[in-house]
Amino acid sequence: MNLNAVLIGSEDPKRLTDYYTKLFGKPGMEDGGYAGWQIGNSWITVGPHDQVKGRNAQPGRLMLNIESADVKGDFAKLKAAGANVVREPYNMEGWPPNTWVATLADPDDNYFQLVSPI
Repeated sequence: MNLNAVLIGSEDPKRLTDYYTKLFGKPGMEDGGYAGWQIGNSWITVGPHDQVKGRNAQPGRLMLNIESADVKGDFAKLKAAGANVVREPYNMEGWPPNTWVATLADPDDNYFQLVSPI
């Protein structure tokens, strides 16, 4: 098996597409209201979903982890591009000292994290 994509459904997918475009550049895929960005071997895709209304009431329930060899550097780039910061880079308790995590959110309050390779 191989996880090839995560679809983030939204009542306002254009708003999410605009947001993720600021962070990750022009989508590698756009079709019928859907847009996607390839990150590593997988895709983050946004699109309309009739069962999704408003913002995510429980943003910590499901978080996308994006592996980065330079969490602090990539965090600074995303923050400068307008990312919504939930938590600046930090070390997880009990993890090696150079292992970093930074938490960000999109306009629907879906969380994603930059994480050091584990």
